[in-house]
Amino acid sequence: MKKLWINEREYILLSEKASLSEELATRKRSIDYYGLLLYLPNPDPVLKKLGKDIFAYKELLGDARISGCVGSRKAGVLSLEWDIDRGKAKSRQAKLIIDLFKNLDVHQIISEALDAVLYGYAVLEIVWEKTGPYILPAKIQAKPQRWFVFDPEGNLRLRTIDNPIEGEPLPEYKFLLVQYNATYENPYGEPTLSKCFWPVTFKRGGLKFWVMFSEKYGMPYLIGKHPRGTSKEETERLADILEQMVQDAVAVIPDDSSVEIMEAGGKSASSAVYRELLEYCDQEITIALLGQNLTTEVKGGSYAATQSHMQVRKDLIDRDKKLIEGTFNRLIKWIYELNFADGEMPQFTMYEEEDVDKDLAERDEKLGNVLQLSGLKLSKQYFQKAYGLEEEDFEEQQTTPAPNQPNQQFSEPPSDKSTFPDQQAIDDAADTLSPEELQKQMEGVLKPIIDLINESKDYNQVMEKLIQTYPDMDTKTIEDMLARAIFVSELWGMLNASKN
Repeated sequence: MKKLWINEREYILLSEKASLSEELATRKRSIDYYGLLLYLPNPDPVLKKLGKDIFAYKELLGDARISGCVGSRKAGVLSLEWDIDRGKAKSRQAKLIIDLFKNLDVHQIISEALDAVLYGYAVLEIVWEKTGPYILPAKIQAKPQRWFVFDPEGNLRLRTIDNPIEGEPLPEYKFLLVQYNATYENPYGEPTLSKCFWPVTFKRGGLKFWVMFSEKYGMPYLIGKHPRGTSKEETERLADILEQMVQDAVAVIPDDSSVEIMEAGGKSASSAVYRELLEYCDQEITIALLGQNLTTEVKGGSYAATQSHMQVRKDLIDRDKKLIEGTFNRLIKWIYELNFADGEMPQFTMYEEEDVDKDLAERDEKLGNVLQLSGLKLSKQYFQKAYGLEEEDFEEQQTTPAPNQPNQQFSEPPSDKSTFPDQQAIDDAADTLSPEELQKQMEGVLKPIIDLINESKDYNQVMEKLIQTYPDMDTKTIEDMLARAIFVSELWGMLNASKN
């Protein structure tokens, strides 16, 4: 026996034949394994009880509530922007991936891949083609889930005419498998529609009985009266007349007979039972698919409750987004393995455009204003990194050169100081202000601010400290004070440089 120490006091004994690199808990060694098991049946409890395949869930999409919720959940992901993040990938390889995704119907692929959330898994077949020196996907299309099964090792197999039960093994790089909450025990994933099956079933049954109830009690009763001793034939004839009268509201009866209309009163409470059943089933469906029911059921509520439920929806969108990003990044990995020996790979990403633009734009606007006072500006490389822009997204600004001045390119720093009014103001002030006057400014209210700037790492930290130091000032006043401090600092540096 071999001792494997865990800490100073505890250890476990391992057999000499056992290895830490081996998988011991396998299906073949489990207590519920059967030797003739050729494929793993879908363990979904609803399908097992019904004895049906996954097609039973596709029939649920005919329900209006399910159809609306499915469309809403998919729309949350389809509304996102997508892009290829180059990262450290080589320019030629990254451009190949970017051009490929521009030619693919990305939104259709995303919609089909999101079916994994509904059915537990989705399978997309890739048709590859030779494009110049590269092997690239020409078409990606989802295939019916019922055509596929998993073997005891958890590998996907295709059921064919020749092998309708256990299926045939699949080649590499051919099928993209998208799984939702799949586990070792259940590679088929967790179908969300499984939670909707019984609510839809009871809803349909309740609706059927509600219609029958409405037919029975929604219209008044017609009671026909005839004299005693009337023959059976005359009684049946009067019943036929009353039946026709329900449809036509017109009848001809003998003068010794009468018809009385009786309303079915006191049945409104009974009809409410059917309505409550249907509403409950709809709520369960909405919760299963969207995680909440506020947006479709609430009749009134607070703003906080609405925000809370919208956060639940955002969490679901983020979860589905990661599922799609993982699928496309696996596709990119396959493309690299088939075409390139090595190299960093670009990444497929999805994002909300307005969130990125709003945060960065506000920050860069403030940062640009401060830098401009020092005669600096944000570089093109910064915008490419921060906003994911490409080289072709920039256009050079054509400026008219001043008389007797050479034409200046956008990338070259302007030599004329008048191009930067704030820098020109700094230069003019340096010529007119004496060091003594500037010393008074430095020793005044600006010195604590300038010291604070020197102690901070970046602009955001400066602003946070200024707000804490001057809590009664608004942001605009603080920004003006900060600009003035930088202005004076620039002058102080120029005067000290001229002395030296």
